[in-house]
Amino acid sequence: MNTSTKTHTHTISPVSLEHFLEAIRNFRTRFYEDEPEMMQALLDYGQHPSALIIACSDSRVDPALLVNAAPGDLFVVRNVANLVPPYDVSEMHQSIGAAIEYAVRDLQVGHIIVMGHAHCGGIKALINTVSGQKPERDFIGNWVSIAEEACSLYVNHESGQKKMSLQQLKDYTYLVERAAVEISLRNLLSYPWLKIAVDEGKLKLHGWWFDLETGDLWATTAETNTFMPVD
Repeated sequence: MNTSTKTHTHTISPVSLEHFLEAIRNFRTRFYEDEPEMMQALLDYGQHPSALIIACSDSRVDPALLVNAAPGDLFVVRNVANLVPPYDVSEMHQSIGAAIEYAVRDLQVGHIIVMGHAHCGGIKALINTVSGQKPERDFIGNWVSIAEEACSLYVNHESGQKKMSLQQLKDYTYLVERAAVEISLRNLLSYPWLKIAVDEGKLKLHGWWFDLETGDLWATTAETNTFMPVD
């Protein structure tokens, strides 16, 4: 959860492009020269990932690294704030919908995991947008508004029900981060062929939230959809 900011003297320097190129050379050496069987099987028989992970684009939260995935294990979608828009075939450019459809209808994955995380810049942009301080960017504010309800769950209502102000909510961003995951899980069920797969027991949906401060993983339970620590 978001706690008081700690002061660190350690700074992280940007990684050079040469570092990435060397990593690709090492990957080629391992999987195409030393252990070519895995990649050859993926070429001969195609990919059969067990799960689709919808994760944030944040550089600190790489789902493949976190779950120690090998080539072929995961089908991955990453975007700002790990959001899933509702089903809408009228939209001309549906990158997220196309990826979900391919994973469910063609690859027939058995699991879909929506993974949020602490200190998400996209969620901070969402709270600012709802507060009337929309980022001066072309796309971010409109994109994160998909999860606007994640804020309204916790702010004061006209009915007089006392919750908290949007300003206070900025100190509890983990609430919105987790609520946004729940909204994306709900939006997934608006895809008709996906819901059929869930109803038939062929597909299971999971919500994850990764705590950047502690390394802990929180996940929803099938019974309550409430986030609980995995360990």
